[in-house]
Amino acid sequence: MQAQLLDWYDREGRTLPWRIRPEERAQGQIADPYAVWLSEIMLQQTTVPHATPYWRKFLAEFPTVIDLANADRDRILAMWAGLGYYARARNLHKCAQVIRDEHEGVFPSSEAQLLKLPGIGPYTAATMAAICFDEATNIVDGNVERVVSRIFKIEALLPKARAEYRRMAGTLAPAERAGDYGQALMDLGATICSPRTPECGRCPWSNFCAAYKNGVQLDYPKKVKKTKLPVRYGAAFVLTCDNKVMLERRPDDGLLGGMMGFPGTSWGDKPCVPLDHAPEKRNWEKCDANVRHVFTHFELRLDVYRAQIVETVSEGVWAEIDDLANYALPTVMKKVFAVSQN
Repeated sequence: MQAQLLDWYDREGRTLPWRIRPEERAQGQIADPYAVWLSEIMLQQTTVPHATPYWRKFLAEFPTVIDLANADRDRILAMWAGLGYYARARNLHKCAQVIRDEHEGVFPSSEAQLLKLPGIGPYTAATMAAICFDEATNIVDGNVERVVSRIFKIEALLPKARAEYRRMAGTLAPAERAGDYGQALMDLGATICSPRTPECGRCPWSNFCAAYKNGVQLDYPKKVKKTKLPVRYGAAFVLTCDNKVMLERRPDDGLLGGMMGFPGTSWGDKPCVPLDHAPEKRNWEKCDANVRHVFTHFELRLDVYRAQIVETVSEGVWAEIDDLANYALPTVMKKVFAVSQN
């Protein structure tokens, strides 16, 4: 199985900007741990096409991990805006600073050492150790879980049984070419063993696949039935003065932590009386449209209120509207501003 998968990867594996292909490795090229780390953090809960422009932008502005460590956190958050899961950006900065201060700007070379760094979990540590340092590890992401579930017809439900999927994946992982094998297995899930339209006729592992032999590929992986997302409600207030708009920073320990946003109410299970929470006693106008935004665990619906004043007040951060792209505004807040302008 290992040989057939690696043969397939040598021929058909994806070419990605942060990846060293087998033929490039044969020519002496080696993986850059910094570039691989950036890509892996950005790809958590994010697709390759969406993450790639961010990866290029970060490498252009911060060519080394020390450049990233020395950067202003607000700049990093602003550049991250739109990628979501903003704790990743905060941990990215923390991790870079730890590497600068405690590792002389060099990434640790083992899975165990990498696991000690902020924001690096088991998957990222295993991936970096294998790809960058040739350590034999067990790389398991969502694509790998799907492949393994079909190979073995695993009946245990995800996400509760993740340990079982990881254990079964470990029975296949080789001691040699660990990085290529891990990337090959992820590619297999991403390009052939897809959730709804697997191309089993092209799969190098179809002869070994229990689900394929029984014609039940689409029944795997087994998952806990999803419940309908709950809805939360709130309001946001867009206060402008000439060509400026008032922003505030969200606390680090909450959702969208450390990002900029518009003043607003808390988000609750029922709509509140929004004007009781307005940042200023103004003649607030409710916008015709509202904002709907889906997070991982709930759907958010925000009413948007707007007002104009002739002089800025001391509260908040007053940002030039033409310069908003340089502020760390998450997507939901960009939606709020767009509604306020209509």
